[in-house]
Amino acid sequence: MTGGSKGIGRAVVSRFLRAGFPVATCARSTADLTALSIELTAAIAGAELHTLPADLSLQQDCTRFAAFVLALGQPVEVLVNNAGAFLPGRLQDEPADGSQLRQMLAVNLLSAYDVTLPLLPGLIARGRGHIFTICSTASVTAYPNGGSYGIAKHALLGFTKNLREELKPSGVRVTAVLPGPTLTASWAGVDLPPERFVQAEDVAEAVFSAFSMSAHAVVEELLIRPQLGDLG
Repeated sequence: MTGGSKGIGRAVVSRFLRAGFPVATCARSTADLTALSIELTAAIAGAELHTLPADLSLQQDCTRFAAFVLALGQPVEVLVNNAGAFLPGRLQDEPADGSQLRQMLAVNLLSAYDVTLPLLPGLIARGRGHIFTICSTASVTAYPNGGSYGIAKHALLGFTKNLREELKPSGVRVTAVLPGPTLTASWAGVDLPPERFVQAEDVAEAVFSAFSMSAHAVVEELLIRPQLGDLG
């Protein structure tokens, strides 16, 4: 599980720990990971949580996290690629050197690519497992203020679809998760009631439900929006 210290990632980590699975996760902040570990291991009896500080916008940290997971010596049942970042704005206003696009691609797309590939051989060899990528409604809908973030999220959905096609014969399932506005720290300070947002716990429950299906079926895409629709 990448990006597991806050928001959707934290909710997914908690859900799998409560189901009795050992979980490995990473985030940039050592302090956030320490707080996560203290809170969840205290709240969930027998919780086995392994954490590693890592900045997944850097390829070497993606490689380091994948190696950390493999070194635990336990088969990977599920991989959730959740690391991401959001910078709003119009393409025409972004730096002319393309740095914003490269930053958005590194965090939102290449992190998933660089963590997934080292773990694929084990998944394929076992003939089972489930890969989730946390995309966004921005993966299927272009927004005027989406800029490079929208490009990266569209590309992440494309990565997921290609991975799904490649892995069909292997028995490894692949699911794209496309949440709309979700009540996380990213929306802190916004003057909107909580009911206008998806709850992170609902996304986690949807992920766990898709994972819990039999090996004969796969949810290819999970599109989750607030009951009242996207924020306009």
